[in-house]
Amino acid sequence: MKCPSCGGLDNKVIDSRLTKEGDMIRRRRECVRCQRRFTTYERIEESLPLVIKKNGARQAFSREKIMSGVEKACHKRPPSAEDRAEVVERAVRAALATGEQEVPSTVIGEAVMEGLKLLDDVAYVRFASVYREFHDVTEFIAELQTLTRARKSE
Repeated sequence: MKCPSCGGLDNKVIDSRLTKEGDMIRRRRECVRCQRRFTTYERIEESLPLVIKKNGARQAFSREKIMSGVEKACHKRPPSAEDRAEVVERAVRAALATGEQEVPSTVIGEAVMEGLKLLDDVAYVRFASVYREFHDVTEFIAELQTLTRARKSE
């Protein structure tokens, strides 16, 4: 593993742990050359499906694209990097669980929204406003009212 600081290839693993879901290994490493510590994640490489977009176009599955959307939704919000990564993994698992070679983007988007709803209300509403393409304030308010009713009933 290449050190992000000095580019050295010689490093040692200090600590290894499974993630909450048990599908990735988090490794804490230290560069032998500059002693900088960094974290890596190891997961099984899976054959990911194509994504069918809302307009019918097909696109290669991109974990990074999902992470980008989650990062934007969580900007200046309290969820940790690990929690954000878990939302992305949840979406990946939802896509793989279909067992299909092509998956509608709605499967991924709904999984992300469910994860964000459990994690942070503001991040959820930010993501939903883009994902569901709210056209005006009334749609935005309706989503907030739905969220508020759900929270009151818990």
